[in-house]
Amino acid sequence: MSIYDYTVPTADGGELSLKDMAGKVMVIVNTATGCGFTPQYKELEELYEELHEDGLEIIDIPCNQFGNQAPGTDEEIHEFCTLKYDTKFPQMKKSDVNGPDALPLYAYLKEQKGFEGLKGAKGLALAAFVKKMDKDYKNNPDIKWNFTKFVVDREGEVVARFEPTDSMKDFEKLVKELI
Repeated sequence: MSIYDYTVPTADGGELSLKDMAGKVMVIVNTATGCGFTPQYKELEELYEELHEDGLEIIDIPCNQFGNQAPGTDEEIHEFCTLKYDTKFPQMKKSDVNGPDALPLYAYLKEQKGFEGLKGAKGLALAAFVKKMDKDYKNNPDIKWNFTKFVVDREGEVVARFEPTDSMKDFEKLVKELI
């Protein structure tokens, strides 16, 4: 299977076929509105505004699996993001990214790019917290927290996974190289 074989439920009850994203650079990110990493919405929106016309698509998948940090309805989450961060990229239906109810897309993404660690001071702090929930967190590909970003090139290859503690500058640099 390829990434183009997957669909993602949209907030309005429809489905987004990733086949429609063929030839574009995609960023697929699980998000939350009440997280310490929520300000990354600002940087994601700036990148989207700068590169959308050149072929960048951001697929925002709100997720409430990490610290109950996205408790609102799809409508409330969308309202928060548009009012606070003026987001224009599409927001999908709130969904699970780990466990038995995870979107099939996430099984594929985690298979393509597994977990490689949490870096920096924020990474150490997050690792200590994540370890309380999953003692074996270092050895499985599960998503560890909100704002984990997968980057997919124009050919549909998952080329990178950025943990929420990874440098946004490194993330942006790679996206710009792919555009």
